[in-house]
Amino acid sequence: MQIFFSPNSPYVRKCMVASHELGLEGRIKLLASNANPIKRDADIIAKNPLGKVPTFITEEGQTLYDSRVICEYLDDLANGTLHPRTGKTRWETLTLQSLGDGMMDACLLARYEDIARPEAMRWPEWRAGQMDKVETALSYLEADIMVMTDRVDIGSITLGCALWYLDLRFDDIDWRARYPKVKAWYVKFSQRPSMQMAWSL
Repeated sequence: MQIFFSPNSPYVRKCMVASHELGLEGRIKLLASNANPIKRDADIIAKNPLGKVPTFITEEGQTLYDSRVICEYLDDLANGTLHPRTGKTRWETLTLQSLGDGMMDACLLARYEDIARPEAMRWPEWRAGQMDKVETALSYLEADIMVMTDRVDIGSITLGCALWYLDLRFDDIDWRARYPKVKAWYVKFSQRPSMQMAWSL
């Protein structure tokens, strides 16, 4: 199996954390990539017309994207339990995954506004609106932290990777000072071996 890899992509990290939790990380080869919203990577486009990471290639040569599809494939391959199969827990888990993905989406859009858009064309209010999505998500989790407690599934993994990316790119916002319950959860969850891994080519 192969994955087009970027060490700073929270979506790639989500897939790699999931693969580690499932005992599959040793079977996945990391492929160098240069995914960029402006200068697109032809090698990725040859497999995925969107030209985005993560793009995953199965042992049978099938191409999968995005992170949600890849993680569910890995879970199925390992006969894992990251995606509950039925009932209320399934929908709660998938909704938490969507919340974490939405946080990553907002962070990435704000990041592109900072580094990809020419300074004269930047729209501070639009960027602030993206980061406010992160704030309202954190406020929601702080008010109902039990939705994350004592679980290791695709929901908690996605939220953990979203917070990891928030620290990586937006450490100036100091979210821990305002959301102590989320901080306490993340401090514990981030100690998992899967979250401690530092993947590199």
